[in-house]
Amino acid sequence: MSTAVVIEAPGEHRLVPHEPRPPEAGEALVRVHASGICGSDREVYQGNRPEGYVRYPLTPGHEWSGAVEAVGAGVPASLVGRKVVGEGFRNCQVCDRCHAGDTTLCTAGYEETGFTQPGAMAATLTLPARLLHVLPDDADLTAAALLEPAACIAAAALKANVRPGERVAVVGTGTLGMFAVQFLRAASPGELLVVGTRRDREELSRQFGATDFRTKDEEPGGGFDVVVETAGSADAARTAAALLRRGGRLVLTGIPAPGADGLDPTDLVVRQLEVHTVFGAPPEAWAHTCRVFAAGLLDPRPLVTHELPLAEFARAIELVGSGDPKVGKALLHP
Repeated sequence: MSTAVVIEAPGEHRLVPHEPRPPEAGEALVRVHASGICGSDREVYQGNRPEGYVRYPLTPGHEWSGAVEAVGAGVPASLVGRKVVGEGFRNCQVCDRCHAGDTTLCTAGYEETGFTQPGAMAATLTLPARLLHVLPDDADLTAAALLEPAACIAAAALKANVRPGERVAVVGTGTLGMFAVQFLRAASPGELLVVGTRRDREELSRQFGATDFRTKDEEPGGGFDVVVETAGSADAARTAAALLRRGGRLVLTGIPAPGADGLDPTDLVVRQLEVHTVFGAPPEAWAHTCRVFAAGLLDPRPLVTHELPLAEFARAIELVGSGDPKVGKALLHP
């Protein structure tokens, strides 16, 4: 019997029988290989995700990989059997932001797989086929389950627009930070500094292409052309801004708790800093991520430390929030 995780309400979940939903016109049915657990899933389980960004009861799972098992009317039959990942945002496709390609800013309202629509912590997932991105036949689907967070960082890398030889820094050493190092390294920076809180992340940072590593308590220097922040705290944002040269480019990807102290607007203006932010990943970033992954320039596999069955959802949630430095990315397999 196939199963699915259902979060009935904050702190309440159960494993339920799962029946695949046949794809309707324009949809595809995907057999899930793996689904990742991240801090947002923990927010959903604990009940502290912002109002309007979750709908209970819910099958979570917005980071996933799988293979197409069936398609509905109007979808090319050639998709069946292909390895895929998929965008989460269920955009309307007709508002001005969607037409501009900014699908994560859809003005029709927020809908996303795993938060307001059924997610991938189940044996199968049925979703609009237009959201799928096809992977090479020899793609590692375990590694590919991390392409959703990678796509969010790809959006940051595209906005950073790093030029060869520039001095670049990444603030944060979690999954997003390690993806940022890989994307930015591909742009051939002259220097690539990683700033984090844990010295044990230095080896992995250098493996992915960092040329220097400092903890936040060490003097990291300054004068950087581009800094990408991935840590999700106001303190990290201020650290990132302080690293920049006058006129430098800052990209913020983390979401601090509501009410956090922000950047100093006087500093932003006087130094003429160029500030970008990222919320989710539009199609351009997804396509870029899949190209980089297929080319072998993006390696998510070393970030996976735990692979568990769906029945151990509660343990996976605990692992994500444990603070244990040995815990990286946890995946659930149906």
